[in-house]
Amino acid sequence: MANSYKTEWNFSLLYNDENDPKIESDIAEVLKNSYLFVDKWKNREDYLCNENILKEALDEYEKWARFYGCCSSQSYYFWLRLSVDQNNGNLKAKYNKINDISTKIRNDISFFELNLSKINKNTQQLFLNSELLNDYKNYLTNIFNNAKYWLSLKEENIITLKNKTSFENWANLMDELLSKEERTIFTGEMFESKNFSSIIGEITNKNKNIRDSAFEAINDILLKNSHIAEIEFNSILEDHRINKKIRGFERFDSQRHLSDNISSNIVDSLINSVSSNFNISREFYEIKAKLFGVEKLKYNERSLEYGQINKNYNYNESINLIKETFKSIDFDFYNILLELLDGHIDVFPKKGKSDGAFCATGSIENPVYIMLNHSNKLNDVLTIAHECGHAINDYLMINKQNSLNFGNSLAIAEVASTFFEDFVLEKMLEKADDELRLTIMMMKLNGDISTIFRQIAFYKFESEIHLNASENGYLSKKDIGFIFQKHMKDYMGDSIDHSSGTENWWIYVSHFRNPFYVYSYASGLLISKAMQNNLKKDTNFIFKIKKFLSAGTSKSPEDIFLDMGIDISNEKFWIDGISEISNLLENTKELAKKLGKI
Repeated sequence: MANSYKTEWNFSLLYNDENDPKIESDIAEVLKNSYLFVDKWKNREDYLCNENILKEALDEYEKWARFYGCCSSQSYYFWLRLSVDQNNGNLKAKYNKINDISTKIRNDISFFELNLSKINKNTQQLFLNSELLNDYKNYLTNIFNNAKYWLSLKEENIITLKNKTSFENWANLMDELLSKEERTIFTGEMFESKNFSSIIGEITNKNKNIRDSAFEAINDILLKNSHIAEIEFNSILEDHRINKKIRGFERFDSQRHLSDNISSNIVDSLINSVSSNFNISREFYEIKAKLFGVEKLKYNERSLEYGQINKNYNYNESINLIKETFKSIDFDFYNILLELLDGHIDVFPKKGKSDGAFCATGSIENPVYIMLNHSNKLNDVLTIAHECGHAINDYLMINKQNSLNFGNSLAIAEVASTFFEDFVLEKMLEKADDELRLTIMMMKLNGDISTIFRQIAFYKFESEIHLNASENGYLSKKDIGFIFQKHMKDYMGDSIDHSSGTENWWIYVSHFRNPFYVYSYASGLLISKAMQNNLKKDTNFIFKIKKFLSAGTSKSPEDIFLDMGIDISNEKFWIDGISEISNLLENTKELAKKLGKI
């Protein structure tokens, strides 16, 4: 069946091709306008004490960020091109050249925010109370809050330059080493050599012999690389520790919370609320083991899909279902979806295209693009809804915010995506019989447990690892593996078999190389559930939801939600969200009993 919608990106919204002469002329404009700003403001201090002059400087900085940035549009274009043509050396060369220019601009213009951070306390308060500067209030608040942790301009530039060798190269090392690993595994009728990512994809295969073979291969690969991983991970831990000491952060996760504009108390409340309800995730795995007729599931089987979804969802069907759902929520969301379908979505897998899915925009002036790898599975429908949720969030911010308020705190980055994803899933459940409902409900629980309970267990693992590494100076792979298994057992319970080898599964979790951001998965989903519940109770709540989706970083996450009548600093809020998971689990258990499955 032919697709009714465009299925490849329309790159001409940015440039005609990689040789478009406009790219070079635009880079020249970026350089010209960047250094016009630098030359005008670098040696001045009047804007640091006069609100009228500061307004002028901020307006010019906002204009620079909006139209030029650090080669925002050019970098964005080549990054997008590479995501669907990864092996194109010409594109890589051009992309790297632009990134070199971007790094220099970033360093040369960094004086502006650093100087803003040095404004004295009394003047800070005057500026924050100024009606003239109201559009930049939260932007300035964030700078002032971070001020005591910033170093001199020269020191900040040194840290930026050394970041690649001290952190990024280490963080990328394990991915590169694992990507080169191959093993021969059973594939159903024969043994085949497969690479690491392909083997990972088989650990939840419906065929037990295939997944067992893949599980053994992953254990072998991780064991082989465990000594290097020990050195690599300790280097990342030490780099984080050094930065904490140099900047004077109070906690190992302080930098993450500051960058996300969220209070550590709120994150602590989230962590405590979820971990005190690990009995929910433990019961889920207990029910899952019963459904599969075993006492314990193997560690790799924790995400094994229950039941069979025989229905394929081709792209036309998927989009029509999503259109129906979005239109029922709000007509503005439906209209944004229609625009996205006109050349903003790259749909199908192809040679050289990267895995997974994403929604991206380079700057507030750039078009929004979505990448998919649609293969007609139910999960692919949910992925479209998820990424379109991000896109709707971007469109509404673009319409309401200036470029300095464009974006989301990581703490709430996944709210929009999971909000729309869940509504599409509910639409699917309406049309399913009991057998399919049980399968979909188990699939939904599997995702919710992984997104909320597993990620919080990850966060607790990170907290203990950073603390122990600080106290001991170095952690052996055995130490790391022991702590990892402890936290995995804590949230999974006794229905998962943590056999020998699973202590090394921390090695391939790239999250741990980017410390403490995993909490955002849990916070995003729980906040999303609160929004869904409020909308079901009162259809007028949609206006508050659209206001949230438009807010960007104009306010802190806490203040954005207070405007909606949601207090995320209250532990009860998180408990209410968790109770939704508990209710779904109970309904799933009752349905399984009704069908005689347990």
